[in-house]
Amino acid sequence: MKNAIFLFVLFIFSLSTADAQDNRVEQNLKMYKTTWDKVINKGQIDQINATNFDENIVMISQPENVVGIQNFKAYYQNFLTGFSNIEFRVIDAFGQGDQLVKHWRFKGKHTGDFFGIPATGKVVDVEGVTLVKMKNGKIVQEHDFMDSMIFMQQLGLMSEPNNIGLINSLYDAFMAGDVPTVLAGMDPSVNWNEAEGNKYADGNPYQGPDAVLKGVFSRIGEDHEYFKLKEIELHEMSNNKVLATLRYDGKWKGGKQYDVQAAHLWTVHNGKVVAFQQYVDTRTLAETSKQ
Repeated sequence: MKNAIFLFVLFIFSLSTADAQDNRVEQNLKMYKTTWDKVINKGQIDQINATNFDENIVMISQPENVVGIQNFKAYYQNFLTGFSNIEFRVIDAFGQGDQLVKHWRFKGKHTGDFFGIPATGKVVDVEGVTLVKMKNGKIVQEHDFMDSMIFMQQLGLMSEPNNIGLINSLYDAFMAGDVPTVLAGMDPSVNWNEAEGNKYADGNPYQGPDAVLKGVFSRIGEDHEYFKLKEIELHEMSNNKVLATLRYDGKWKGGKQYDVQAAHLWTVHNGKVVAFQQYVDTRTLAETSKQ
């Protein structure tokens, strides 16, 4: 009988302990979500204080951790200064004891200084996960995980790694005479500019693939006995731009052969060419075209 009573008391105690832990997690989650909503969405940076955060708050970071309330506040001030139209949402959050996990989404427009990066006007939309430690109802440690490369790409500070491959495939298609594939790589509203002084610049800017076909590609074919691209070198630039240095090897119908330097500046967005700017030795092109 005594054993039965002991087991019953132990069972009741375990239930009470579990309920207490659940209540603590629920309170921690409520406090945590409310605090960050005020800080990010409402811009109340002073919510990063000794009431909500442990005085020795640590953010795990590279190359070194951010430690202390004032440093923590200064770090997040960059987000409030750097972005407007901010939307911060906790997609999901759960925990066990004093350990919390937060899945979040941050959206904003880069209109101010962000850790020394001047405004780019770019819109970012990123998701991440934060591991959180609580202590006595306060936030004592955070460790953020997000795809920093995507974040930097959205800011225009890093380019899509596939841009070089896209432009290379368009050159391969052009040299193989596969113009439809080249046109398919262009955005419907592509903005195409030939070098000033080039005879094909009379339609600048060409808007859309059809305009490029009629105003540039078709005329090149009509005007030349042959036209080739050679010595193509591609250089990845920031802000989703690709610079190509190359040479034109061609011969005008009724004119002369030429071999001139050229450069192309491509702009890519979502896997399509949205802009093109040509630079070329237009003087040589004009002189060799004379009969």
